[in-house]
Amino acid sequence: MADIEITRVHNLGLKAARAAADRMAEHLGQKFGLTGDWQGNVLRFARPGVSGTLAIDEKALRLSVSLGLLLKAMQGSIERAVEHELDTLFVTQKAAPGAAAKKPTAKPKKASAARKKGG
Repeated sequence: MADIEITRVHNLGLKAARAAADRMAEHLGQKFGLTGDWQGNVLRFARPGVSGTLAIDEKALRLSVSLGLLLKAMQGSIERAVEHELDTLFVTQKAAPGAAAKKPTAKPKKASAARKKGG
């Protein structure tokens, strides 16, 4: 049984999802020393103490990671790092229009700057 299992729905299509998965694999590979190979639409990766798969299709992805005994203590931080990568490469691209609408945080900064000028 996997120690980390994450499923995400996306609307990138297969080609863009695979490109995003490649970017994620490259970044996490550099960060954690993982190597992997594609077998169809499944990326199989491993390093001592870690093995797993990332399966993608046109609408979803499923990540399954098994950790060795020494890395189980770091499961939470590893899972957060992986979720951050997934959210950055898959969810952010999907939610870009909504994210732009959530940027009214700049307005309060302008208002406080205006108060400083007036005071």
